[in-house]
Amino acid sequence: MRLLKMNIKDLRDGMRRVDAEGEIVDISDPRTVNLRTGGEAKVADCTLRDETGSIKLSLWDDQIDAVRPGAKVRVTNGYTNSFRGEVRLNVGRYGKLEVLES
Repeated sequence: MRLLKMNIKDLRDGMRRVDAEGEIVDISDPRTVNLRTGGEAKVADCTLRDETGSIKLSLWDDQIDAVRPGAKVRVTNGYTNSFRGEVRLNVGRYGKLEVLES
C-alpha cells in the first residue's frame, strides 16, 4: 500500500517509502565523495520546502543537474535518516526524483 504525499513537518528519522513534494529553495555546490563500493560520486545538498516546513534533500550525480532553485519536485519511495543531528530526505537506490515544474 502506498502512502499519500507526506507533509515535510511529519518526516522523522528512519522512515521508509516516503512520498513528498515541495520546492527546491537552495542547492549547495556539488562535492565529490568516495563510495563504499569504490569509485566516486558527486553529491549536493538542497533544501526542500512545502507549506508545513523544510528538510535537507541529498542529490546525487545526474539529479544535481536536473533541478534548480525554485523547481517543484516529487520524491517517491524515498527514505529519511539522521546526519550530523539533522533529519534528511534521500531518494536512494529504489526511489525516484521527479521534476514537476522547473
